[in-house]
Amino acid sequence: MVFLIMNHKNQHYYSSPPDSDIKIHSVAESLRRHLFIFKTVTGIFSFKKLDLGTKIFIEHMTIPEDESVLLDLGCGYGAIGIVLAYLSKESQIYIIDINKRAIWCTKENIKTNLQDYKGRIHILTGSFFEPIKRKNLKFNGIYMNPPIRIGRKEFFSVCDQIPSFLAPGGFFQFVIRKKMGAEFVLKHLKERFSAEKIHIVCKRSGYWVFKCFLNE
Repeated sequence: MVFLIMNHKNQHYYSSPPDSDIKIHSVAESLRRHLFIFKTVTGIFSFKKLDLGTKIFIEHMTIPEDESVLLDLGCGYGAIGIVLAYLSKESQIYIIDINKRAIWCTKENIKTNLQDYKGRIHILTGSFFEPIKRKNLKFNGIYMNPPIRIGRKEFFSVCDQIPSFLAPGGFFQFVIRKKMGAEFVLKHLKERFSAEKIHIVCKRSGYWVFKCFLNE
């Protein structure tokens, strides 16, 4: 696998492609009572170990039992989407990230952790909803550990688009640290979803897991 190395100094793991040297790592993690092995590389978020926010989120995210269409938005090396695919075996799983190294890792990790995945996992490269805006897709669940360091304005812009991509009865679930503005985010969400349809699933180790239902 050959990556284009750029000379820009202000790139981040949510850039495409990052400019750091490439070193491959392996991360083993027990999630939802199953051991997953993830291949990671430098230049993607939390490449040395699965970050605590994602781990807490995976343990508390809602996984539909019925056949569904689910989206891992900003997948990193694919942990959320892979767990969804493993536990919701009849569902169609869409996985999106702008970082080409993250997409490469996700493809490798799907091969390692999942069997009979072909035809139901769709991996797309691009910024947030850009790769699917013309596909007329509606999701039963959208999942995200947002790169909040991109700034609140851009994160809120993503939140504002969420209802357009949810099927009736669908939900949006994400995790955010309290000190990164969880309370402020809650206030903003109440402008997009009615208050009774915003649930804080858990508060643990400084992380809040949100679940927001589409107004029907």
